Amino acid sequence: MKKSVGIIGANGYTGSELVRLLAFHPNVELRLLYSRSNAGIKISDLYPDLESVCDLVLENTLRPVDILFLCLPHTESAKWLAKRPADTDVLIIDLGNDFRLSGYFGDREFIYGLPEINFSKINQANSIANPGCFATAIQLGLLPLAKENLLKEVYTTGITGSTGAGQSLQPTTHFTWRNDNISAYKTLNHQHVDEILKQINSLNNQEVELNFVPWRGDFARGIFTSSVIGCDWELEKIYSLYKDFYKDSPFVKVSKKPIDMKQVINTNFCVISIEKQGNKIAIHSTIDNLLKGASGQAVQNMNIANGWAQGLGLNLKPLAF
Repeated sequence: MKKSVGIIGANGYTGSELVRLLAFHPNVELRLLYSRSNAGIKISDLYPDLESVCDLVLENTLRPVDILFLCLPHTESAKWLAKRPADTDVLIIDLGNDFRLSGYFGDREFIYGLPEINFSKINQANSIANPGCFATAIQLGLLPLAKENLLKEVYTTGITGSTGAGQSLQPTTHFTWRNDNISAYKTLNHQHVDEILKQINSLNNQEVELNFVPWRGDFARGIFTSSVIGCDWELEKIYSLYKDFYKDSPFVKVSKKPIDMKQVINTNFCVISIEKQGNKIAIHSTIDNLLKGASGQAVQNMNIANGWAQGLGLNLKPLAF
């Protein structure tokens, strides 16, 4: 029997991306698309590409479901659950940042949903805090080094597409501003730094200093990050470390070739490559911010929590052109 699914905030970027994924998932049935601002409108009227995919109407009343995805603005998920607590047998996956640092909420403990390090916990969870997009890309690039206690001071730059800012209109999301333009923002003060350090420091035997400069890119989706550290290991030894660390991670690929963002756009993959000059190494990692950085990873976590194959419903191809 298929599991019933509800999406709270189905009208946003991550919510609508979940609709695209779950409409073709063999083990679930979309039953509830919730939106306060667009109730009464068909999801395909908001997103014409869903015309032949999903004909559900957005609504502002709830109905029982087995799995609930929260695609709300940051800090709103806790408020939602405080007013509308769900039964403990309902699997809740939160795509906001409410529970990434502190996972306890009432009787629920939200497990940090990065499958590459928390698979066994996710497999037993009824509450999952989906990681942030930059946090996912940067962590996957650094975790093998943290396991070997090789991190002390890290310098990271990363560029993201306009969908990373969400749907709310801002001066920096206008096409006329974003097109043919790049800018830095939240320099050394991005909200994902604490989330990254919590996981990195749990593996590394010394406190890590992360100096992160994020950039806004002139494209819609995708993230590309580069992290530089001091390391005297030979490059082949570093590659062996990464290959071994991710040997059981179907959505992380380690490449010895130069990588680019189009390799992962429209997929749930993270691709990593490493370069070395002298005693410095640069770790490049790239993901689709709406998939491995949000909705795709949420589906991966749902699969793990239900004991299904991780890649179920995520057989996607990259947009090469």
